[in-house]
Amino acid sequence: MAVSASRPVHPWPVRLCHWLNVFAMVCMVMSGWGIYNASPLFGFTFPPAATLGGWLGGAIAWHLAVMWLLVANALVYLVWGAARGHFRRRFFPLSPRAVWQDTRQALALRLPHRLGQYNAVQKAMYLGVLLLGALLVLSGLAIWKPVQFSGLVALLGGFGWARYVHFYAMSGIVLFVGVHVLMVLLVPKTLPAMMTGGKEPSDE
Repeated sequence: MAVSASRPVHPWPVRLCHWLNVFAMVCMVMSGWGIYNASPLFGFTFPPAATLGGWLGGAIAWHLAVMWLLVANALVYLVWGAARGHFRRRFFPLSPRAVWQDTRQALALRLPHRLGQYNAVQKAMYLGVLLLGALLVLSGLAIWKPVQFSGLVALLGGFGWARYVHFYAMSGIVLFVGVHVLMVLLVPKTLPAMMTGGKEPSDE
């Protein structure tokens, strides 16, 4: 006989990794912008107030220090998510047709949202940002240790291209964060669950 039970919308490991990731990504992006300003790839630089470290050496120190927190946090999330079936439940199944249908509904402001369930657009965005994160790490390693990771540098097209890959991967993640924050503002009921866990019905 099925009985109603309650489980967290977001288990505590997800919440812990999420908020650690917020801190780490803010520090990584701001320090990364400081490093970028020392040798811009394009015809612009970021405002000093949006950077971290004060100068190139300080920005690099922040970037490398927080990098370890970000990597450790990501590994915990990936291992826990794989072991507990989190990715399978939250991100799959997923198909291009479902993404297209949900995108059309979202643009028409008719896409419903239920706590604890991701629509196809959300699934695609979360999977995409995980892939961007992996690309960010690989290109970052190529820039940080180009001699030790010479094969990786070559795979990315050389040191110069690795910098472009790193910049565009960072930009993709910043864009994701912007859309994510916008969605929270449009559907504010999703925020408390990421802080307290929230409850969703389930059958056992």
